[in-house]
Amino acid sequence: MKIQAEALLFDNDGTLISSMESVYRCWRRWAEEYGITAEDFARVELHGRPAVEIIAELLPAEKIPEALARIEQLEVEDVPGGVVVLPGTKELVTSLPRSRWAVVTSATRPLAEARLHEVGIDFPVMIAANDITRGKPDPEPFLLAAERLGVDPARCVVFEDAPAGLAAGRAAGMITVALTTTHTADELAADYVVKDLSAVFAQAIDGGVELTARD
Repeated sequence: MKIQAEALLFDNDGTLISSMESVYRCWRRWAEEYGITAEDFARVELHGRPAVEIIAELLPAEKIPEALARIEQLEVEDVPGGVVVLPGTKELVTSLPRSRWAVVTSATRPLAEARLHEVGIDFPVMIAANDITRGKPDPEPFLLAAERLGVDPARCVVFEDAPAGLAAGRAAGMITVALTTTHTADELAADYVVKDLSAVFAQAIDGGVELTARD
């Protein structure tokens, strides 16, 4: 892999950091509180989607605001000790010019910020669930990130671990790099596939970033 890009757009959970144990712990407790059966809960895809969309599949519309506030409370309270930084994350993001990357997450801003601060990652730009009207796999989050950075979407590279996020990146017309941190390679449709960010190296060049990767 050798790519020249104007900006790099990173999903958060499963890409930069991992809080999957915390996520499932909190959502299982939430489901129990709201009387959702294990069978109904098991049918819903959690990873890479805004919480409000998950809740809308499980509860009536009038309960969504309260239920959304509750899952965010549970997850924020579980952040201390519930987040780990994934291999290569800090080395890669600290090598990037701050004007050339952003975090694009399906989590709410308070939750995403808490998770990144927990592992000491300082980010220049974030697009969170609060900023959009349509979540991944819709391209809106990535297109908004490109707009905030002032770059051409076609010159952006998306790093994602989830099928919904990769679909959003493709729909935005961006180059996609899949990480096999939460899914197997055959589950991920992307231009490139790497194990995690420890396989990716970046060098600032005039007008952007040059990326290379190793197996």
